[in-house]
Amino acid sequence: MNTQDYIKLEKEYGATNYNPLDVVLTRGEGIWVWDVDGNRYLDCLSAYSAVNQGHCHPKIVKAMVNQAKRLALTSRAFHNDVMPG
Repeated sequence: MNTQDYIKLEKEYGATNYNPLDVVLTRGEGIWVWDVDGNRYLDCLSAYSAVNQGHCHPKIVKAMVNQAKRLALTSRAFHNDVMPG
């Protein structure tokens, strides 16, 4: 699929709270993101600061994989045995 195919699907099935840029991102590494056409961009938005550590940081990926192997999610109705530290 190309950029226009993805955009067409988004317009048909996606949320319509605002229209995103006509760029379809497929991967990220550090401060860079790439679109499906192979163009590289500096990620100045950082997912509105939710990704201020960069994309695919090895320590964060490792922690996510380790946690996913144990327990995906607990609600606030429960405590869990993992404390930040």
